Amino acid sequence: MILSVLHSLTLASISSPSTGTLNLGPLRLNAYGLMIAIGVIVAVRIAGKRAESRGVATMEDFSSVATWAVPAGIIGARLYHVITDAQRFSDNWFDAVKIWQGGLGIWGGVFAGVLVGYWRARVRGLDAWWILTCAAPAIPVAQAIGRWGNWWNQELFGRPTSLPWALSVSDDTARNAGYAAGTTFHPTFLYESLACLALAGALLLVEKKLQPARGRLIAWYAAGYTVFRFFIEGIRIDDAHQAGGLRLNQWVSLVVFSASVIWLVIDARRSHRSSEPSTVSTYE
Repeated sequence: MILSVLHSLTLASISSPSTGTLNLGPLRLNAYGLMIAIGVIVAVRIAGKRAESRGVATMEDFSSVATWAVPAGIIGARLYHVITDAQRFSDNWFDAVKIWQGGLGIWGGVFAGVLVGYWRARVRGLDAWWILTCAAPAIPVAQAIGRWGNWWNQELFGRPTSLPWALSVSDDTARNAGYAAGTTFHPTFLYESLACLALAGALLLVEKKLQPARGRLIAWYAAGYTVFRFFIEGIRIDDAHQAGGLRLNQWVSLVVFSASVIWLVIDARRSHRSSEPSTVSTYE
């Protein structure tokens, strides 16, 4: 997949797949769902290994937490999308369950997944804040992989561009977006995928250099993600609710960024009055 994209760059555009499915012998797989599944598997593996290295949970513990948190995150992500884009489903509400056609809102996914993951960790007698710390860098890795589902579905691309890495879509997709056949667009899926990988690396660096107290890394994730999501959202041309010249998800980014920074600032001030184990220390 990545080699295909790199090869496409030499042709002055990134070609979209002609179909959103993969045929493996008798099996017919939906590529959008497959990307999400791969992202989840990789993220759980990363987070579980981090938990084991700190002695806060076993891989079995983390898998148990993920068994609840991941479905909750997907349901939350779909609900966010359906609620904020309700007009798309007004004629046929059954379409709301067709996740394989695309349409997951990250804000609903993170909120529901983190909330249920925190609860499930407490049920298993684990330190829930440590579980969130271990999961923080893994979340953007899952997003980075999952974003490739948008490439397969030819959706959520940005404004027209003739840059060497522009995205080429089918003639019908271009026309449905209101542009002439052959128009190429900003590959916002690629921008966000690369940004998410960079964010995962940045979180590990923050953890190493600043040693934030347990649980705080999730706020660093939220603040970091909302920064680049704000700008990437501004490039997209898909239909979205707008107010004050900004898209809905840009407003949500501003709110989440502000809340995350406020929490980190308040927590930093409180840390002067108390000492708490850092995320790089071994939990006992």
